[in-house]
Amino acid sequence: MPPMLSRDESEAIARRRRIRNRAMLVALLALSALFYAITLAKMAHP
Repeated sequence: MPPMLSRDESEAIARRRRIRNRAMLVALLALSALFYAITLAKMAHP
C-alpha cells in the first residue's frame, strides 16, 4: 500500500500534473496547426 501523502504534497502533485497537461495541450495544438498549415500549402501549390 503506498504511503499517505499530506494535503500539501497532494496539491503539489496535482499542480505539476495540471502544468504538464497544459504543456501537452499546447504541444498538440501546435503540432495540429503545423500539419494544417503544411496541408494547405501543399494544396495551394500542387
